[in-house]
Amino acid sequence: MSKSVAKIKNIKLINIRQILKYKHMKKTKILVTGGTGYIGSHTVVELQNKGFEVVIVDNLSNSHIEVLDGITEITGIRPTFEQFDLCDSEKTKNFFTKHNDIDAIIHFAAFKAVGESVEKPLMYYRNNLDSLINILENIQLSGIKGLVFSSSCTVYGQPDELPVTEIAPIQKAMSPYGNTKQIAEEIITDFINVNPNSKAIALRYFNPIGAHKSAKIGELPIGVPNNLVPFITQTAIGLREQLSVFGNDYNTVDGTCIRDYINVVDLAKAHVVAVERIIENKTKFNFEVFNLGTGNGSSVFEIINSFEKATNQKLNYKVVARRAGDIEKVFADTRFANEELGWKAEISLDETLLSAWNWEKYYRAKKSLLNKE
Repeated sequence: MSKSVAKIKNIKLINIRQILKYKHMKKTKILVTGGTGYIGSHTVVELQNKGFEVVIVDNLSNSHIEVLDGITEITGIRPTFEQFDLCDSEKTKNFFTKHNDIDAIIHFAAFKAVGESVEKPLMYYRNNLDSLINILENIQLSGIKGLVFSSSCTVYGQPDELPVTEIAPIQKAMSPYGNTKQIAEEIITDFINVNPNSKAIALRYFNPIGAHKSAKIGELPIGVPNNLVPFITQTAIGLREQLSVFGNDYNTVDGTCIRDYINVVDLAKAHVVAVERIIENKTKFNFEVFNLGTGNGSSVFEIINSFEKATNQKLNYKVVARRAGDIEKVFADTRFANEELGWKAEISLDETLLSAWNWEKYYRAKKSLLNKE
């Protein structure tokens, strides 16, 4: 055998060994609770695109199982899925016994409608806090590296100063939903204090809107939407007769509430950065907090105008009385997240609202086709 032929065979053998080694390398495994929900599903896509192995737990109380199809179409990978309620401590324990190789958790699973929480406070306290406690107990038992917690700007209440920084005082919550997020952060703080080997990051995000650019996944509320943008898109497509604007007498530029609206894909990418920060031991404190927003506030009327401009759709809307639990205005100071995480929201408001409209059209067309079959 000539030296050149032997060299080629040796190179091929090395390459085969490298491929086999790569195939047998353990992927970093992330549990995403509430992973078939709106923000959860987009985060699963970004995690899988970065090479993470994802396991979803969801009880499907506020989401649809077909979301898994959309995730699979986008990434080419169908994530592992288990359906049960994380408030069930026995089932949660059994899950972690079965999946004893989870590296970190991103916890989305929670009820999140402000108005509904005012009407059903006990349901929100039981669901949002019991599920978190069960997860933390199993982090302690399993030696999982850490938790990325889906928090909210509602923890700030109505802030004294805008934009809101991470060191802004925590005001009295304006709703039971907001209070569950405040209490949850206190629970995590107390847990981390006695479990110094575990890390946690709370991402206090503002108002996620939009959909994946593929239009394969997006915001899909069950029943009447509680959030502004899905109500806008459902009104535009004819599913809702009229959009209600809750109050036009606030102390704002046009009398309507102001929020910091962030594209859901930008938001999802921040969760990937946060979980990598925990896994790679880059956290500077055992419990860290970051605001996730654009740094810009938009009123309800500004969102309506932007949607009409981006989509060429005229909206039928009516101003009605204020809604209980709504904060007048809030938007983020994002400098700390931008500098410390190296993350920044990039997608424009017009592009974001167009993506929400494309998702609405895609979903309704798909649903109509299935009904005909």
